[in-house]
Amino acid sequence: MSARFLTIADVAEQLQLSAQGVRALIRSGDLPAIQVGARRLWRIEDQALEDYIQRQLASTRAMVAAGTLSEDEDADQRA
Repeated sequence: MSARFLTIADVAEQLQLSAQGVRALIRSGDLPAIQVGARRLWRIEDQALEDYIQRQLASTRAMVAAGTLSEDEDADQRA
């Protein structure tokens, strides 16, 4: 059984982002998270991460279909 909640480090590893990048997603509201414990550590529900990934995939598919991906985004995809 997988863990229900993930740490910022877990999410950063899965998305291949920095911890600061994950915190930015949380602050922007793009990635829902909660703070727990006396130290108010961030935790991200595994389903919230999966939902975020699915939203990003759908957004990318829509941009590809519309032909609106920039060359910078295409280069990032190849990297």
